[in-house]
Amino acid sequence: MARTKEFDPDAALQSALELFWRRGYEATSMSDLVEHLGIGRASLYATFGSKHELYLKAMDRYTGTRDPLLLAELSQPGPALPAVRAVVRRFAAEAASSEGRLSGCFVTNTAAELAPHDPAAARRVESSWGHLETLLHSALLRARAQGELPGDRDPRALARMLLVLLQGVRVVGKASDDPARVRDAAEQALALLD
Repeated sequence: MARTKEFDPDAALQSALELFWRRGYEATSMSDLVEHLGIGRASLYATFGSKHELYLKAMDRYTGTRDPLLLAELSQPGPALPAVRAVVRRFAAEAASSEGRLSGCFVTNTAAELAPHDPAAARRVESSWGHLETLLHSALLRARAQGELPGDRDPRALARMLLVLLQGVRVVGKASDDPARVRDAAEQALALLD
């Protein structure tokens, strides 16, 4: 008779996500995971596979909870430009916060730590960035169609510029103790939308 799991895999995955997010992939050992999750090594491997597989599942969970929020923010009916501005300002505020400095963004952290040499992580980073760019592009297309954005502005190029800005804001926010640096950069980028 098969034994039943003595832990909640969903809660364990969330806990692993939080540990990886705070410490990074390389700085988190299997021993750290076993201790943090309170799960035996064999159960951890049986449920999630290797440390790398667990990390990728944690990343999928992170994007699976964040991406729908962005979709809701950027696709609400009515004027589109206020939603784009709100997202950019929220990213900047989060990056400048003490929590932002502590953990940063899981996707941005993965891009810096793993994407250059880990194809599976790189695909997930690119997918997340592609999704964000598409959401921004769609909102900016709507803004131009509704007369909020001048007709000579390129929504695709603006979306890409905002994507790069948002990822840079996450990196600088994590490393800088000057919150005005990210807020000022965000406001300058938003001025390009006028």
